[in-house]
Amino acid sequence: MAPIDLNLLTALDALLAERSVTGAARRMGLSVSAMSRTLTRLRTATGDPLLVQAGRSLVPTPYAETLAERVHAVAQEARAVLGPASQAIDPLSLERTFTIRANEGFVALFAPAIITAIQQAAPHVRLRFAPKPDKAATPLRDGMIDLEIGTAGASAPEMRTQLLFRDRFVGVARRDHPLFAGPVTAERYAACAHVAASRRGAWTGPVDEGLHALGLRRRVIAIVPGFLDALAIARQSDLIALVPRSCCHRGGVATEGLQSFDLPVPTPELAICVMWHPRLDADPAHRWLRQKLMALCRMPA
Repeated sequence: MAPIDLNLLTALDALLAERSVTGAARRMGLSVSAMSRTLTRLRTATGDPLLVQAGRSLVPTPYAETLAERVHAVAQEARAVLGPASQAIDPLSLERTFTIRANEGFVALFAPAIITAIQQAAPHVRLRFAPKPDKAATPLRDGMIDLEIGTAGASAPEMRTQLLFRDRFVGVARRDHPLFAGPVTAERYAACAHVAASRRGAWTGPVDEGLHALGLRRRVIAIVPGFLDALAIARQSDLIALVPRSCCHRGGVATEGLQSFDLPVPTPELAICVMWHPRLDADPAHRWLRQKLMALCRMPA
């Protein structure tokens, strides 16, 4: 395709609107001689005189008259496409479906407040919470999901990341568990039976390295897929669960009858982040959703 000077399109729009070389030059901020040369180029490109002298004014040719509306529409569209993206949105009129991938713990703890707030601010926006069987970045890259919630560094290096909140692991047991009959020492903690939460079925977790440094090893007798499953089992048994602290502070029904406690050995801090692909970074609607999500997740329990 031969190169096309889109400036000619804008100039033709101005000439057909003003029907004057002087008026078109003034509109475009050019000199009269420069606009005259542009009209010559337009005549060469179209093979039509476009504007011809009629007394002291210019009148459009029949061909130019047929072009006027089309040229104006295309010129406006070109300005919209090639100009800066609009940064303002009206949430009340926004119609869009966003897909958020997060584990079932985050969905259970945060989704009710997120859905309520989004529905109130943007009634035509729909949210789809997708399951998170792994930490692969492919769904973000392919555009299958808009946002992912997870630990920092869990996705691909090109992804944009914003901290939502910091978390840490705690132990949880039913309120009348024998562990609470005395101080929760590393020895007494390790001596209990445990339930682990792991999508991959891992028998060890963040607390085991600290116990190992003391020559201790906990006895994990059950593995479940998620933290809420671990809480349910801890409530109805003598097993000790290991869950993020946020599960206890926002758990609602999930934590009834349970008591959390600080672990007797140090564990790594959790940085819970929202992640998205760079192609959505400047999208106004996506930015609005990110800001709402971050504000809601940073609110006190």
